[in-house]
Amino acid sequence: MLVALMMVLVVAGSLLFHVLSPWRATPIASNWGFIDGTMALTFWITSAGFVGVILFMAYCLYRFRSEPGRLATYEPENRRLELLLGAVTSVAVVILLAPGLAVWGRFITPPEDAMELEAVGVQWNWSFRLPGKDRKFGASDVRFIEGANTLGVSPADPRGEDDLIVTTGEIHVPQGRPVKVLLRSIDVLHDFYVPEIRAKMDLVPGMETYFWFTGTKAGQYEILCVAYCGTGHPQMRGTLVIDTDADYEQWLDKQQTFAQTRRSEAARERRASSP
Repeated sequence: MLVALMMVLVVAGSLLFHVLSPWRATPIASNWGFIDGTMALTFWITSAGFVGVILFMAYCLYRFRSEPGRLATYEPENRRLELLLGAVTSVAVVILLAPGLAVWGRFITPPEDAMELEAVGVQWNWSFRLPGKDRKFGASDVRFIEGANTLGVSPADPRGEDDLIVTTGEIHVPQGRPVKVLLRSIDVLHDFYVPEIRAKMDLVPGMETYFWFTGTKAGQYEILCVAYCGTGHPQMRGTLVIDTDADYEQWLDKQQTFAQTRRSEAARERRASSP
């Protein structure tokens, strides 16, 4: 009897904690409300399962408690109960998975007119690259990383000359425009995540991954790495700024191209070597 009462109190306490808890998701700033909806659906279905199972167990403990003169009945199988539980479980799993698959289909299908942005992770900071006026990225490889060429852009590829290189850890994107984020890791596994955007994806060494989003609210948001990547993992943070079109163009004009960074590096080397 006492155990059954404690189980009921656990259910009541869990529901009360959820209602009164101050911890909530950050306000969304992208088009991925579908992800919030899918998470909410998952929460409600699993909560219903949790409440149902615990209360059923508490009922059984009370209803079939030990009493003088009461004997248990051996019943190794109950086909009706097994079919019912199998059907309920199957329906719950389908309800959980189907919306997630639909959202995933959208998540991996960026619009054809989406602008491209490359985010590069390295222990323990974020760097970025934007295509230049030709709208095409130059080739890149870790073998080309040296000096000012921290992203490994190929010096032999003319398409990379006008690529914009951002190594400050702060990247700007225009509000209301789809952005396809190409992800590349130079060393170990990282994960690009902005809580207000909801979208996230791993950066896997040796391959390029991606996700896309549309920023809906102008503002400044923190970029986190949410895959443990070494001792400096907690400090691997950057900044995503969603700008109005005018502010974005002003910021874009201030960025250096790959060719400019090479010339600046060469000038520094000449100054350093001069007597």
